Amino acid sequence: MAKNRFFGLTNRFMMMLAALLLALSYLSMVINPARFWLMSIAGLLFVPFSALNLFLLIWAFARRSRAFVIPLLALLPAVFFLGRYVHFTGEEQVETAPENSLKIMSWNVGRFAAGPMSMEACADSVFAYIAHENPDIICLQEFCIKDGSRIRQYLRQRMAGYSSEYYVFTDSNNSFGNLTLSRLPVRNRGVAKFDGSTNLAIFTDYQHEGKVFRVYNCHFESYNISFSGIVRSIIDKNNDVFAETGVKMKRSITRRPKQVNQVFTDIENCPVETFVCGDFNDNPMSYTYHRLMRDRNDTFVEAGDGFGATYALLWPLLRIDYVLAPDSCTVHTHRSPHVKLSDHYPVITEISL
Repeated sequence: MAKNRFFGLTNRFMMMLAALLLALSYLSMVINPARFWLMSIAGLLFVPFSALNLFLLIWAFARRSRAFVIPLLALLPAVFFLGRYVHFTGEEQVETAPENSLKIMSWNVGRFAAGPMSMEACADSVFAYIAHENPDIICLQEFCIKDGSRIRQYLRQRMAGYSSEYYVFTDSNNSFGNLTLSRLPVRNRGVAKFDGSTNLAIFTDYQHEGKVFRVYNCHFESYNISFSGIVRSIIDKNNDVFAETGVKMKRSITRRPKQVNQVFTDIENCPVETFVCGDFNDNPMSYTYHRLMRDRNDTFVEAGDGFGATYALLWPLLRIDYVLAPDSCTVHTHRSPHVKLSDHYPVITEISL
């Protein structure tokens, strides 16, 4: 009898702990991680925490335990958030965008460092793919070129007919940064540089069908961690790598909300409607996403199908690249094709203003 009671109490404790972890995932959207950085980790683990509670719910049902109510209550809010990660319509998406719609692409091209190809060969393949998709607006993050003085000449050769707006940093080997290309008339442009970081956001105002709007091309602070390095450290039992990884994650998590707030303040002062595109380096249960979603719609939530993950190395778990469109827009299509030319997949959407 005492053994059964101990087992029952242990089960309830596990369920309460799992429910608490999932509740922290929900709270991570509204608590600024610059004040409590571990909250961001809870949001990042929303999917595994949800899966854990689902397992405990099934287990409790199988054992006919009245404690099933604990994981059940914990999972109820998750119903409203799962659509940010996966949609299954059961039908193949049909392209029905009207002729006057805008096709927007956002893609972290990873400094053209995919696989065994040279940087030049990878860049040629990336721009060939972009030309095939034929978007009206293209937001690239981690664009890279060896000679920063030749950027406009380089782009005229590869993307004829597109205007280019960019901001790049230069190190001893390359120039890298954000690049926005478009065939639309440009009305204004600017840059938001982040303190102590080579991440940034650039914005461009365009006119289409008599309407002016702004597109933010954002690349927020990344974790700068190596998954292969972590695996090797586990094999080699190297604790120093884990300590270094923790420091990098804390630095990234505390920097990113400051960058997001800087862009958000700029958006609040913008006189026209705004699109927010780019590599947020954060998931849909994050402060970053929640903050920038104000008055905007996520094109994946509106028109996506299947898993929305965009980070190739952890597919289908991690969605960190977005196109957020103004509420007034109609989203017709959303795709994230598995193009193996970067560690990120592109986000491609068609929208009517």
